Amino acid sequence: MELAIKSPIAPTTQNFLKPKPKVKSLRVFSLKCASSLSSSDGAATGVVERPWKTSDARLVLEDGSIWRAKSFGARGTQVGEVVFNTSLTGYQEILTDPSYAGQFVLMTNPHIGNTGVNFDDEESRQCFLAGLVIRSLSISTSNWRCTKELGDYLLERNIMGIYDVDTRAITRRLRQDGSLVGVLTTEESKTDEELLKMSRSWDIEGIDLISGVSCTAPYEWVDKTDLEWAFNCEGRGEIYHVIAFDFGIKHNILRRLASYGCKITVVPSNWPASETLKMNPDGVLFSNGPGDPSAVPYAVETVKELLGKVPVFGICMGHQLLGQALGGKTFKMKFGHHGGNHPVRNLLANRVEISAQNHNYAVDPASLPEGVEVTHINLNDGSCAGLAFPVLNVMSLQYHPEASPGPHDSDSVFGEFMELMKKVKQKA
Repeated sequence: MELAIKSPIAPTTQNFLKPKPKVKSLRVFSLKCASSLSSSDGAATGVVERPWKTSDARLVLEDGSIWRAKSFGARGTQVGEVVFNTSLTGYQEILTDPSYAGQFVLMTNPHIGNTGVNFDDEESRQCFLAGLVIRSLSISTSNWRCTKELGDYLLERNIMGIYDVDTRAITRRLRQDGSLVGVLTTEESKTDEELLKMSRSWDIEGIDLISGVSCTAPYEWVDKTDLEWAFNCEGRGEIYHVIAFDFGIKHNILRRLASYGCKITVVPSNWPASETLKMNPDGVLFSNGPGDPSAVPYAVETVKELLGKVPVFGICMGHQLLGQALGGKTFKMKFGHHGGNHPVRNLLANRVEISAQNHNYAVDPASLPEGVEVTHINLNDGSCAGLAFPVLNVMSLQYHPEASPGPHDSDSVFGEFMELMKKVKQKA
């Protein structure tokens, strides 16, 4: 068997779909094995199967770059928008966050998979993301709560994953150029040019993604935060009935509301405002969810119809829908906020909170009408991270106060929602 080595060797696993510069001189070396391998019957075998996994996947980005990697989980071809997440822990909660529908999530933390997965950390009924991109896949698990390995978990849910790819270089590219559409494949029959064409012909903007992750019928939610994880909720008094619009809601948002003393009815994203009012709620929650808020005008109309009739609280997508319903505009950010370490200034409490965030769109504060207050500001880029409109009993956050995964600095906002409902009820 002969191995041909060409010099010079490219310093990166990244290639580009563009003409390569000519090399004036190219030296080729040939190395021969000292012995050949034979099969059990003594016949020499032609090809030796290596004892380690080789690159069998490609991620082709719309900018023309090609990133070769190793696959785990499901196989096939998938298209999606590539975003990076800076969380150090909680990859299972990220995998099951419906807000990632239509996206490849690249984890900047290089070592993933060492805690395995378990049923208790699920944030929704399934995985909605397009795929997972990581640097190093752990070869073993070492957590007492683990019931399954990450690769098997993704395979069962038909989710593609790749590893041994330069996630730092891809992240720097996304920070410089913004979010990029990519195609992930394990199919050797597809050419790089075909994959590039797929990436450039697909767009996540203007697509209604919340209807694909929402529940289809109302249901009651009763589970509270498990006692071993409970905090901040002792001695809650009166029970308030909250209607939670499911735009892709996370289970821990519902658990935190229940722990604060709420009776919760979860309704689909297209649930009519008139039916909501017939249920006589004390408050309404507009949840997190994936995609472009401008692509779901029916949800904006529902929010408009409920403003001023009942206290409302918006989280993430719900915050953006409230911004539009109040007369403001939303815009797509360069690469969004995804991670559990974003500093936010809480202008109401005059303090800085570390927050968990996951969104690609934001509300333009300059477009908001008089009377709407910006209550929170992201300290990384100055974007709007919270709103309030006291006249209509409106409050919202652009990020996740339940923080699963992430810090619990903003958990008290659930108590503020309780106080808002209490105040309105006492005036009635």
